[in-house]
Amino acid sequence: MIRKWETFVFGSFLTLASGALGTPCGAKPRPQEADATSHVGAAGARTESDSGASPETAGASDNPWSQDNSLGPRLIKHLAQDQEAIWTLPARVRLADADWLMPLSLAAAGMFATDTEFSKHLSNSAVRLKRSNDFSNYGIGAMGGMAGGFYLWGQLTHDDHKRETGFLAGEAALDGLGAVYALKYTLGRERPLQDDYRGNFWSSGDSFPSEHAAAAWSIASVVAHEYPSTLTQLFAYGMASAVSVSRLTAKEHFPSDVLIGSAIGWLSGEVVYRAHHDPELGGSTWETYAEARAYLENDRPRRNMGTTFVELDSWVYPAMDRLAGLGYIHTALQGLRPWTRMQCALLIEVASEKMQDGEIPGDGAGALVDRLRREFSYEIARFDGGRNLTANLDSVYTRAVSISGPALTDGFHFGQTISYDFGRPFERGTNLQDGGAFRAALGPLAIYVRAEYQHAPGAPAPSDAVRSIIALRDLVPEPPAVPVDAINRPRLLDAYIGVNLSNWQLLAGKQSLSWGPGPGGSLLWSDNAEPVDMIRLVNSEPSRLPGFLKYLGPLSVDQFVGRLEGGTFVPHPFIYGTKISLKPIPDFEFGFGRTTTIGGRGGDPLTFGNLVDSYFGRVSTDTAGDSVPGDSHVAVDWTFNVPKLGNYLVFYGDWYSDDDPIPFQAPRRSAYRPGFYVTHFPGIPKLDFHFEAANTESAVVGHGVANTGNLDYWNFTYRDGYTNNGFLIGNVVGRLGQTYQGWLTYWRSSRDTVQLTYKNSSVASAFIPGGGAWQDYGLKNEIYLKSGLYLKSQIQFEYISHYPILFKGPQKNLAVILEFGFLPDSKRE
Repeated sequence: MIRKWETFVFGSFLTLASGALGTPCGAKPRPQEADATSHVGAAGARTESDSGASPETAGASDNPWSQDNSLGPRLIKHLAQDQEAIWTLPARVRLADADWLMPLSLAAAGMFATDTEFSKHLSNSAVRLKRSNDFSNYGIGAMGGMAGGFYLWGQLTHDDHKRETGFLAGEAALDGLGAVYALKYTLGRERPLQDDYRGNFWSSGDSFPSEHAAAAWSIASVVAHEYPSTLTQLFAYGMASAVSVSRLTAKEHFPSDVLIGSAIGWLSGEVVYRAHHDPELGGSTWETYAEARAYLENDRPRRNMGTTFVELDSWVYPAMDRLAGLGYIHTALQGLRPWTRMQCALLIEVASEKMQDGEIPGDGAGALVDRLRREFSYEIARFDGGRNLTANLDSVYTRAVSISGPALTDGFHFGQTISYDFGRPFERGTNLQDGGAFRAALGPLAIYVRAEYQHAPGAPAPSDAVRSIIALRDLVPEPPAVPVDAINRPRLLDAYIGVNLSNWQLLAGKQSLSWGPGPGGSLLWSDNAEPVDMIRLVNSEPSRLPGFLKYLGPLSVDQFVGRLEGGTFVPHPFIYGTKISLKPIPDFEFGFGRTTTIGGRGGDPLTFGNLVDSYFGRVSTDTAGDSVPGDSHVAVDWTFNVPKLGNYLVFYGDWYSDDDPIPFQAPRRSAYRPGFYVTHFPGIPKLDFHFEAANTESAVVGHGVANTGNLDYWNFTYRDGYTNNGFLIGNVVGRLGQTYQGWLTYWRSSRDTVQLTYKNSSVASAFIPGGGAWQDYGLKNEIYLKSGLYLKSQIQFEYISHYPILFKGPQKNLAVILEFGFLPDSKRE
C-alpha cells in the first residue's frame, strides 16, 4: 500500500511537472558525448533519435537533450532504461570498484549481525517513535516537494537547469523506489516491531530495504551534483541522512535496511544523472569510482595494492626478530602482528641499507637478508608502483602430533601440552593435520585461504572431581560426564579477503593476531586459539602522525570486530579490540591494546552507549556493579633494544589487566610477562637465547577479595571466559598460574635452525585444589631444501610432577611432532 508520504512525493513531482508541460526555452544544442554511458550508472547509449526532437517538433527550444527530459512516453521509456541499467550494474563492476564495494559489503554484514541487538535497545517511548516517524515522513515529503519545486521554478523562469534538476531528481526517486519495492516484496523481511526484532526474511514483511532512505538519497544525490556547492551538498545529504536515521529511531527499519536503501538511492541518482544530465546547463560531472581510479589498473601506487599477511607460524618472524635484535632493523613493530608481505619487504630494504654500515662477523645476517629478499621479491619489485596481479600456492603440508601419555588439553582450567597452535584439537594418541595455503593479490584486493583436514582421537569423560571444580570456579552447572568424541573435520584456519585503501587494509574472514613481543604468547591476544571470524581495519605500513605528534614515531593501529564460538553460557558474544603500537625512538617500542567481549544472548546489550564506554574503558551506571560494560581486557607492551651493549640484549614484555581501564590502575590485580633476548654470544654469533616469565597469580580481585581464578580471563557474565572454541585467546599461563621458559636457538643457515626449549609451569592451589606443576623439555629442528621441500620436527618430554585432581601420582608424557611440506615457487632457494 502506498503511504501518505509517497503520495506527496509523487504528487509534488508529477502534478507540478504535468501542470507545467510545455516547451522549454533558451536551450542550446548539446554535443554528443561518447562517455555518457561508459560504466556503472550508464543507462544505455543515447542517439539523437532517442530525444524525439526534430525541427518540426522542437518548438521554442532547439536543444534535443532538454526535450528528452519530459513527461509522457519518453519518461516511461527512460524509466525502463534506468531499471535495466540498475539491475545490470553487477555486470559492469570493475576491479577498482572493490575499494567501495568491499567496505559497503562489510558494513552490511556487520549490520545484519547486529540489527536485532541495536534495534532492541533504542528508545521504546511512544512519543519518540511518533516524532521520529513524523519527521521521516515530513522530511521525505519536503525533499519530494523540493524536486517538484525545482521543476516548477524552472518552468516559470525559463531556467532549464532548475527544470532538469527537478525532473531528474523525481526520475531518480521513481527508479530507486522501483528497485526497492521489487526487493521488498521478494525478500519479505519483518520490521523491527514484529516478532521481537528477529527481522526474519521471507516472512511476509516489507522492511528491507528502506524506501524512505532510497528516495531521500536519490533526490539528494541529483541535487548535490546539479548544484555542487558545499552548502548545497551539506543541506541535501544532511536531509537524506536525517531521514534515514529517523527511520531507525522510529523502529520502522533495521540499520541494514537503511544502509542498502541509501545505497540503492545513490546508485539510482548516478544512473539517471549520467544518462540524462545536460552538461551545458551547469552542474558537475559524475565520474564513477572506477573511472576516477582508472589510472590504477596498470600503475597502482604501493599503498593501494592488495597484500596478504604472513602467517604467524612462518619462519619469517624469527628471522625478522633476529635482524631487529642485531640492530639491522629499527622500524619493525614487534608487538603488533601479523605483518603484510609488503611491510616485510620494506623492513628487508631497511636491513639492506643498514648492512652497508657494517655487519657483525659470522652472524649470518647477510645470508638471512638475501633469503628474505628472494621470499619477497614480488613485493620489492613494486615499491614504486605498477600492476598488482599475483597468485601463489603458498604451502602444502602434512603434520602428525603423537602424544604418548596423558595430555593437558584445557588451558582455561588446567594447562596445555601443545600450545600456540591455532586452536588445533589434540588428545592422547596420534593427531593429524593435512592442509595447504593459497594467496592472491589483484589490484586493491588480497585473498588468503589456509585450510586443513584435522583428526584428533577421543578421550574419556572428565572425572567427577574435575567436573565439580569446573562448575565451582566457572559458576556454571556441573557439566555432564560425557566422553570426548574423536574429531574428523575439514577446517579453515586463516581465510580472509581484504581491500587496501590508501594504506588501510579492510579485511573480513577468519584471522589470527599476535599482540605482544616475544615467542611466549601475548597476555592479551595470541595464536593459541582458533582464528576468530572478524572484520578488521589495520594500516598496512606504519605511519607518522601530523604536527608535534610526529615525535611519537612510526605508528600502527589494528582494530577489529568479531564473534566468538564455542560458548554455552553466553553463546556467540561479540568481541572487538584495538591495538596501537609506536616507536618514539628507534630502540624503544610501546604498545597499548584493549579488547572487549560483549553482547550475545544473556550478555550486556550491544548499544551505542555501551560500545563507547567499553571501547574507552569508562564505567557505566547502567551496568551491574557500575563497571565497564562487557568483559574488558587491556594490556601495555614494550620492547627495548639496549644500544650501549652493542646490540647484544633486548628487554621486552607485556602487562595485562582484566576489567581495568589501564594496567597501572591496580597493580595487585595485574598479570605480567617480562622477557629478555640475547641476540648472540661472543665466539658463537649464530646462537641466541630468549627467556620469559608469566604470572597471573594476582593477589586480589578487588576490595580485598581473594583471587580464586575469577579474575584474569574470566568474567561473571561471560563465564565461558576469554576463549574461542574452548582455547584461551591469551597466554596459556591460564587463570591463576606461573610459567618461566627459555629458548636456545642455533641458526645453521638463513632458515635452518636447531632449538632447545624448557618450560616450567604451575597452577595455584587457590584455583585448583592441590595445585599443579609440570615441566616441558624440548628439541626442535627445521630443515628447508632447495627443492622447496621442508621438514619440521619436535620432541617434547613433559613431566607432570604434581597434579592431584587429575592424576594419582607423577606422570610422564612424550610428544613428537613431524611436519613435512612443500613451499613452491618463490620460496625455493
